[in-house]
Amino acid sequence: MNIKRFHENPLIKPSDVKPYHPDHEVIGVFNAGVATYKGETLLLLRIAERPINHNPNTVKVSFIDFENRDGQLTVVELDKNDRRYDFSDPRSIYFHDPRRIAYLTSLSYIRIARSKDGKYFEIDDKPLIYPENEQESWGMEDPRVTQIGDTYYIQYSSISPNGIGVGLISTKDFIQFKRLGMMLHPQNKDVAIFPEKINGKYYALHRPVPKDIGTPDIWLAESDNLIYWGNHQFLYGVNENSWENGRVGGGAVPIRTEKGWLAIYHAADRNDRYCLGALLLDLNDPSKILAKTDEPILEPEAPYEKEGFFGNVVFTCGVTKDGDDLTIYYGAADEYIAGATVSLEEIMSNLNYR
Repeated sequence: MNIKRFHENPLIKPSDVKPYHPDHEVIGVFNAGVATYKGETLLLLRIAERPINHNPNTVKVSFIDFENRDGQLTVVELDKNDRRYDFSDPRSIYFHDPRRIAYLTSLSYIRIARSKDGKYFEIDDKPLIYPENEQESWGMEDPRVTQIGDTYYIQYSSISPNGIGVGLISTKDFIQFKRLGMMLHPQNKDVAIFPEKINGKYYALHRPVPKDIGTPDIWLAESDNLIYWGNHQFLYGVNENSWENGRVGGGAVPIRTEKGWLAIYHAADRNDRYCLGALLLDLNDPSKILAKTDEPILEPEAPYEKEGFFGNVVFTCGVTKDGDDLTIYYGAADEYIAGATVSLEEIMSNLNYR
């Protein structure tokens, strides 16, 4: 696959972003939703911050406490020798028994960056969207942006001790926002709403996360009004004998082509190496997979993709299209924003039809 990474990569680094919270540091800017608005490319950045800590024997974590409904930033300091906790994962702190997540190691929210050329971005100093309720108390992650008419719908992971659900917000100007609530309850994530109705219905890719039976796979849901979603159908799942043997999930908002809906998705193997692939779905029935790429279209190869906060990761939440040119904006190593271009025709020629 002849995919061309930007020479300017990484486009945005943590050092480019001012911390919003006092006594915090930005450790990641990645997994951005993408939109075009008034001639500009907009990146809705996932910004991850953590408390500054000078004590090597402790770990500090922060969250938003809504116990009194006022949303107070709260910092907790944990002793690394406390046997109740497992600190081995840089992303999460686990209780040893039973094994479940006790805290996240960073607090994420959404900030906007703007660019005239799609490569050099100016980043706002303040959040665009910030946790406002108890279901977002552990943060807001991995937004996707779907334009339908003159309205932009922002889908994002809503994180709290109750689990990971999917929130939905709409805007027409990226200034005023309307919160539409949780469109999918926990445990779910990686939602991408199609940019137009199909036979009178809205459709969305999503990924339930089963705890007992099943694997983390891509599913399809439909809706009459974008608020209430149902008729869930399995679409595509883990392949035990491939680079997709760990988990799969939606990536960018699907793109309409003459031959079908092109969905660029992510998959990880059992070693948590994340790559991107492509599915082609039927224009009139997106539950039908017409073709897919057998090999990744983008995999971790560059140093900023292989090394970082969580290495060997490329993960997209958004793509722009200009004629035959696709620009994929992606998170690299859970730390950076990067970009790459690829010909739509080339992706289509690498699809294997079923």
